[in-house]
Amino acid sequence: MSDVGIDLRDARILIVDDVPASLDALRQALEASGYRILVAPNGGLALEIAAHRTPDLILLDVMLPDMDGFEVCRRLKEEEGTRNIPVLFLTAQQESRGVLEGFAAGGLDYIVKPFQKEEVLVRIRTHLERARLLGALVEKNRALEEEIGRRQALSRRLSQFSHQEAERWGIAGFVAESRRLQSILEEIELLQDAHKVSVLISGESGTGKELVARAIHFGGPRREEPFVPVNCSAIPRELADSLFFGHVKGAFTGADGDRDGYFALAEGGTLFLDEIGDMPTELQPKLLRVLEDGRFRPLGARREREADVRVIAASNSDLQEKGFRRDLYFRLAQFSVAMPPLRRRREDIQPLALHFLQLFAQEMNLEPPTLSGGVLEELQEYDYPGNVRELKNIVEGALIRSRGNDIEVEHLELGRDGFPQTEEMPVGALSRAELEGLSTSLDQALEQAEKFVIQRALEQSGNSVAGAARLLGTYRNRIYRALDKGEGE
Repeated sequence: MSDVGIDLRDARILIVDDVPASLDALRQALEASGYRILVAPNGGLALEIAAHRTPDLILLDVMLPDMDGFEVCRRLKEEEGTRNIPVLFLTAQQESRGVLEGFAAGGLDYIVKPFQKEEVLVRIRTHLERARLLGALVEKNRALEEEIGRRQALSRRLSQFSHQEAERWGIAGFVAESRRLQSILEEIELLQDAHKVSVLISGESGTGKELVARAIHFGGPRREEPFVPVNCSAIPRELADSLFFGHVKGAFTGADGDRDGYFALAEGGTLFLDEIGDMPTELQPKLLRVLEDGRFRPLGARREREADVRVIAASNSDLQEKGFRRDLYFRLAQFSVAMPPLRRRREDIQPLALHFLQLFAQEMNLEPPTLSGGVLEELQEYDYPGNVRELKNIVEGALIRSRGNDIEVEHLELGRDGFPQTEEMPVGALSRAELEGLSTSLDQALEQAEKFVIQRALEQSGNSVAGAARLLGTYRNRIYRALDKGEGE
């Protein structure tokens, strides 16, 4: 037997009938169509076979010698292992009362005797296909339910981890020699008390956006409540609603119990939405409504729930360029914090390096070694495309390679982003007119030559600093310094 979409050739059907002629006729018709047949002449044996052999479908006669078919069906539906088996009643007459009782007992359909072979086969095939599709849907939703549970358990663990990190890194742990970062710390102190204001933190990856969010949360009146971090770029679209708003039992096939979403988990505390620009588009208006009304509805629930949750979002890209909803953007950005890249606050590089060195040495039970002058110079000159996170990794790697001894230049590993790090910059060929236009001062001439070369590289790379650095075989911070010097003159 071949059906479009679903292979039913291995389907096992239990026929429950105490009339041999009827039972034999059904058996012959179904076996000829490729089904595997089980038979039972009474309700007791039918229950036993169903429990141990788990048929794919049951044809159940209403009139049986030990109990009627309605009672058999009710008992089947009471047991976990048999309740999902589709039951089709066999009845000698089409009586509305009997039909209604069959449906109330859990039956899906009925076949009137004497039956037509073609009708029986069509109905059986229809209900088998339905059962297979429903079973596949149950398995999918069960897998989704398990994934939701796993992600929410991870969120709870991350919340605990974040608390430990906040105690370790709180606002007092920020290394802030630069005026730009000191100004940001003043903003953080203001936001700690304004605990109902939504905050949008922008900045390149590795600049410390989540650390700022933690400092805002754990320094304010919500510090004893949950801090729930969520990576929006890792949210599957089919899980988005349930993950954020939760669901109640029976909200969808396989939803076997109530489940809290991120808003419920963060009740009274802070929900940190990292990479907010990657949030599924269809979820954005729902988030906006929660922010505006302070209420949300779990999937399948009749009533809305209050949401006393502060939302802090972060993005490493321009949200408006990504097509993010403007109304949600302005609602999130009640207050904005822009984290500068490390190359723009070089005063913080050396104190940060010493801070990380002391931290990792303590974790390794070592006395903090010394950073040589050459190491400090290299660290100060490097561009840090990975920002503070990269500096942290560089220091940790250098400490490991030095085996706890003083750290020298050979212990550093810079340029993991693939850009060559060299102090030599080819100046290229300048035209005679360009050479004649240079200042007679050697220092000024070199500066002007460098600017000519950088401008040419920028033009060739579409004004991409990273592309210009690759063309010139240098690092980006040297280009930034040259450009900054030009702006300051």
